[in-house]
Amino acid sequence: MNTSDWAAFPYQSKAYFYPDEALTESWDTLHRGDAEPLPVSNDILEAWRRYHAGNFAGAASLAEEIGPDAHAVANKASGIYADYLEENENTRLAIYKAGIKRAESAISTHPDDANAHYFHAFLLGRYSQSISIARALSQGIGGKVRESLENALELAPGHAEAHTALGLYHAEIIGKIGRMVGRLTYGASIEEALDHFEQALSLTPDAPIAHLEYGNGLYLMFGDKRLEESNAAYKKAASIKPVDAMQRLDMEFAKASI
Repeated sequence: MNTSDWAAFPYQSKAYFYPDEALTESWDTLHRGDAEPLPVSNDILEAWRRYHAGNFAGAASLAEEIGPDAHAVANKASGIYADYLEENENTRLAIYKAGIKRAESAISTHPDDANAHYFHAFLLGRYSQSISIARALSQGIGGKVRESLENALELAPGHAEAHTALGLYHAEIIGKIGRMVGRLTYGASIEEALDHFEQALSLTPDAPIAHLEYGNGLYLMFGDKRLEESNAAYKKAASIKPVDAMQRLDMEFAKASI
């Protein structure tokens, strides 16, 4: 993965640096959303340290050097970078495609690792949004996203980010093709979407992304009928003090969207 041209994280803060034991001591807080176990490898810890500080290029590059055991940090660092900081569409799609391939390999070599499945779904989902949900559904990507998210939650029922992503999966289908067709064709349901969003919010009430995607989901499914609640979710996301670079990017996006 060539990270030499990646843009720098624009919100540098000492608060996002976790030197020495500070990272392990803060691990549960930092990884409440993705349920990633504390690594035993110091090299993988260093890759995550770079990720949390916003050094996405450094995190992804080190993770690539480490190899398959660092698949989660490689995929999260590259995925968040592509989401928020990469302006070139072709480069962004290439990052997603590389991550999808990496996740597929991780599922093969680490089938009991919830984040092998989660990041497969996460990157497929972001790729789908980039090429359009309708096109992605026609290519059968939607079913792969759902399967990987359900596999992740079977392995880690408390995986908040997987709950958020599965809620958004249902919401995007309903928003694109309607409630009835969405249910009959893809098994999408408003009830399931809301249930997954609520579980994510319960597990990670202080994570901007849980509120941000809940707001997105409400608007996709209900439009202006629940616009006030959708806006309130965005305002909540914008008000949360971030604990790392990803949360800062989520918070800033919410703030800019109010």
